[in-house]
Amino acid sequence: MTRGISRFQFLRGDFGGRETSPRPPWSISEQAFLESCSRCDACFTACPERILVRGRGGYPEIDFSRGECTFCGRCARACPTAALGVPEGPPWLLKAEIDERCLAAGGVVCRTCGEQCETGAIRFRLAAGGVARPELDLARCTGCGACVAPCPAQAIRVLPPHQRKENVA
Repeated sequence: MTRGISRFQFLRGDFGGRETSPRPPWSISEQAFLESCSRCDACFTACPERILVRGRGGYPEIDFSRGECTFCGRCARACPTAALGVPEGPPWLLKAEIDERCLAAGGVVCRTCGEQCETGAIRFRLAAGGVARPELDLARCTGCGACVAPCPAQAIRVLPPHQRKENVA
């Protein structure tokens, strides 16, 4: 099955082979966001966590290696073009994903991600004669990214539903 691309994607050389990085919370749909965002820097300036970076084409993206999103809504309120919607309701559908690089999956005791998770979405199940492995409760995960930067194995990403796989760890 082939996937069509928009004229805008064609002109900027985006042929769909790359993952897109997360947009700021409360972003409207990707196509509408790209058409609405003026790249004015208002959201960058408003973000107290300084986790917004310039992505492809100069559009804002979240870089969880810089920290977590606190969902304060300042970026959305600062946006003059409504590329970021009103900060009400769920900010996004992003959720954490833990991959096979997880130290616990390799038999090394590590609970760094669970210690960072304020919602308790990452828990550790004790294993008889083995190392406790992280289990991710997607219903509790807000996708804030607090677990990403502290992970010593860089085994955690925050992704939209269509990019997530089943958690390996």
